[in-house]
This record gives sequence, C-alpha cells and structure tokens, in this order.
Amino acid sequence: MNVNKEIAAYEKLQPELEANHMGKWVLIHEEKLVAVFESFEEAAEQAVVKFGRGPYVIRQVGASPVVLPASVMYRMA
Repeated sequence: MNVNKEIAAYEKLQPELEANHMGKWVLIHEEKLVAVFESFEEAAEQAVVKFGRGPYVIRQVGASPVVLPASVMYRMA
C-alpha cells in the first residue's frame, strides 16, 4: 500500500471529518477511517499497535499537513 493512497483517502473524507470532528486526530489505514482520537499520542499508539510501521496517515482534522522526514519514527514509551 502506498501512503499517497492514504493521503488521498483522507482528502476524500475531509469535508465530513471537518463537519464532525474538527480538531480531533484521525487514523487512516487501507484507505479507510480507522478511528478518531483526542490526541496525536493516542492515534500514534494505536497505529503502531495495529499496523506497525504502516503505511498509515495520522492527521489533525482542520490543520495543515505536516511533512516529516522518512527518518522520523514514532516510538512508544
């Protein structure tokens, strides 16, 4: 699976997400909305537990996208 497909899935869902979940964090995997979270940390923890290294997209609804270098990886404490 390509991360670009996950981003495209988020963009397709974006109007509905902004209407219902503004400011929340969403997890997208296999082009589907997996869950909505209160914090990035909650979303990242679930993403790592369920999907390992991905690909998946975690995005705050309504915020501009943040691009991280490929060398950055979230690690659970």
